[in-house]
Amino acid sequence: MLTAAGNIRLKRVYFVCRTCRVGAYAADERLGIKGAHSRQAERLLCLAGASWSFDAAARHLKTLSGLSVADNTIRKVCDARAAAIGRWRHTEREAHNCFQKAEGEVEFETDGTCVNTSDGWREMRVAIFAKRPRSEPATPDEWGERRLPPPTARVAFAAIEKAERFTKRWPPWRGRLGIKANETLHAVADGARWIWDALASEFRHVDGVLDVYHALEHLAQAARALYGEGTSEAEQWLDQARKKMLSGGWPALQEHFSNSRAAASNAPQRKALGQVIQYFRRHEEHLNYAHQLAAGRTIGSGMVEGACKNVIGRRLKQTGARWRTRRANRMATLCSTLYSDHWDHYWTSAA
Repeated sequence: MLTAAGNIRLKRVYFVCRTCRVGAYAADERLGIKGAHSRQAERLLCLAGASWSFDAAARHLKTLSGLSVADNTIRKVCDARAAAIGRWRHTEREAHNCFQKAEGEVEFETDGTCVNTSDGWREMRVAIFAKRPRSEPATPDEWGERRLPPPTARVAFAAIEKAERFTKRWPPWRGRLGIKANETLHAVADGARWIWDALASEFRHVDGVLDVYHALEHLAQAARALYGEGTSEAEQWLDQARKKMLSGGWPALQEHFSNSRAAASNAPQRKALGQVIQYFRRHEEHLNYAHQLAAGRTIGSGMVEGACKNVIGRRLKQTGARWRTRRANRMATLCSTLYSDHWDHYWTSAA
C-alpha cells in the first residue's frame, strides 16, 4: 500500500458474512484505506497532480517525499478524487461553513481562459465568490496606491461550458454559500457581454463595476489611434480621460470624448473614437468608480484574472497538453478546490 511515508506491507483480517457472503476488511475504514492508497497519500498525489503535469508530479514526489508512483497512477487518483470532491462541494453543507462565518462584504468575479482540448481550443469559464472587509476610503487620485485588505474567504469553480449553462451555476453556489437572494452583490468583471447579461438575469441585486484595468486599456488604444503611440499628446489625452472616468464616470467621459472629435481627422481615427464611445456607453452604469473608492471596495478583477492565469492556466495550458473535456473539468475542480477555502477541510473531514 502507498502511504504518505512510502510503500508499506499491510496485513489485516478479512471477514465474510455467513448469510449474504459479502466480505470486507473491517479495519480499512478506521485506517482510512480505500484501495491501494492511504488518504494522506492520495492527498499528496492530488496536490502534486493539481500543481504540475502528471509526469513532473511523479518526479517531484520522488524528490520531495521519496514516493515512487507512476504518472498514470497520479492521473487516475486525481480524476477519481476530483469527482468525489465535486460531489462534496455541491452536497455537503459543512463544506461552506468557513465562507459563511467569514467577515466582509460579498464580492463576485468571473472570466474565462481558453484550454486546448481534443475538440480544439475551448473557453473554460471561472467564477469566484469572496468576502473582503472594506478598505479605508480613497479618492480617485489614490486608486492606484491604496491597499485593499485580502479576502477573508473565497470559493472558486470552473468548467468548460457554454455561457448559458455555466451562469446557471451561479445562483445555486450563492445559496450554498449562504448569500441571501436579496443581498447586494458587488461584481467586478471585464466588458464581455455574456457576463453582464448573466449578472442582470441571475442575480436580483448587483452593484456592478467594469474592471478598471480593462477600461484603461480601451482608453489607451483610443489614445494611440488618435495621437500616435508614445506621443506626449496621447499621454496627455489618456491622463485626462483616466481622471474624468474615475471621478465622474460616464457623463465626464462622454464630455471628454465629445471634445476629442476634432482630433479624429481621418477615417481610422474616427472609427477608433466611435468604438471606444460605443464600448463605454454599454457600461455607463458600471463606471461608478468614485463611489466604489469612497466605499472602500475593489474596482479591479485581479482575483479572477490571477485565478485564470495561475490556477487554471498554469496547470491546464502547459505546452503540448490536450485534454478531454471531462478530464479538464475534473482537473479544474481540483485546482479550484486548492485555490478555495476547501482543500484542508475536505482532506481532514470528508476524505
